[in-house]
Amino acid sequence: MGHPFSADAQLRSAKRGLATLAAPLDMNVSVRLWDGSLTPLGAGADSKHTIELSGPGVIGALVRRPSLETLARLYATGHVSFEGGDLVDFTEAFRAGRSNSKRLKGLDWKSLLLGAVPFLFARPKQSEASRDFRDDMVGRVESRRNNTDYVRFHYDVSNEFYELFLGEEMVYTCAYFKEPGNSLDQAQRDKLDMICRKLRIEPGDRLLDIGCGWGALLCHAARHYGATAHGITLSQEQHDYTQAKIARLGLTDRVSVEICDYADHTGSYDKVCSVGMSEHIGVANYPRYFDKINSLLRDRGMVLNHAIARRSKRSRRSMRRIRPERKLLLKYIFPGSELTPVGMTTDFMEQSGFEIQDVESWREHYALTTRHWCQRLSANKERAIELVGPERYRLWVAYLAGAAAGFEAGSIKLFQVVATKHQGKGLSGMPPTREHLYRAA
Repeated sequence: MGHPFSADAQLRSAKRGLATLAAPLDMNVSVRLWDGSLTPLGAGADSKHTIELSGPGVIGALVRRPSLETLARLYATGHVSFEGGDLVDFTEAFRAGRSNSKRLKGLDWKSLLLGAVPFLFARPKQSEASRDFRDDMVGRVESRRNNTDYVRFHYDVSNEFYELFLGEEMVYTCAYFKEPGNSLDQAQRDKLDMICRKLRIEPGDRLLDIGCGWGALLCHAARHYGATAHGITLSQEQHDYTQAKIARLGLTDRVSVEICDYADHTGSYDKVCSVGMSEHIGVANYPRYFDKINSLLRDRGMVLNHAIARRSKRSRRSMRRIRPERKLLLKYIFPGSELTPVGMTTDFMEQSGFEIQDVESWREHYALTTRHWCQRLSANKERAIELVGPERYRLWVAYLAGAAAGFEAGSIKLFQVVATKHQGKGLSGMPPTREHLYRAA
């Protein structure tokens, strides 16, 4: 028989365990073990979608600490790999006709636990991901937040890396698909146009874009709507890219950008947009954030807040709980970020003196957007690895695939909220219908 922890015993145990999993899981996925053998995880599984395990240490790591973070670290360090499609394809292959709870009820846990014994002391050669944020990644306490470090950890990867998947306009927020089959570039141009329409931007309007990214909205509002636009960012890479774009398009007389924290900015504007920005600041800082926006707007000025949202919870404790997938996001991708239900956002806006005029869900648009991003980054795998290394590339592909799955399932949302500032009573000045949003230009 051999030693219970021998290499042969580990292989036999792994194959038995996979066979035990196959019937209740019933997925269109197969597993390739370190000896090259292939085991399907469902009756109808083909060999296209394959999970490859580098050695017995992979199972050992999952046995000792069965968590999403362990799996993510193993994937990031190359011990688990996915072959036969991008990760969006795999999320679809993982789906089965039954719910996860029903599949888990069908598992023979006793056999699985006994089969895990040979792996108790098996360790992968290196499974600690190094591309993580080492400071306070949650940032709920304002005095401990470092917004500059948070932003630069995420955005100052390199402009060339983002160019691999964002598209022509370098827009790193949800696109707007008038038709599901539209290209990403067309959908992003349509998004920029819809934001300008929602803000009713007119020639001469002073527009502030908080967290302006790579300057796409600033330039679009100036070129197509006649705005005088100013952007603020904490990312040096974005600032430099935007400045170069402004000069290239000949917009230096109407468009400007600076490195500045929103809390330190001063000025007076007719319109303010916050597109994918409020998620970065932490819910505890929303009153300060929307108060600041209010102070920058003229009376009856308009603000558009475009933000990812989470589902509402029944208790404050549930709201504050950090789920495993969010912990991964905070640690490896978006430190300092926090999502809130859209109702809480509109409450904060009203408390800061705004009147809510329009709320629109763009969740399904973001599902399409993140799917495009994941597929484009996967198609540029070799160049991405040259730029940021294999570990960061894998983390980003997993992040984008997870986002696509989350938006498709509805576990995360995306809303645009349009509001007007009111210093006193009276009419808002808004049109009586939404016809202006869809009227041909």
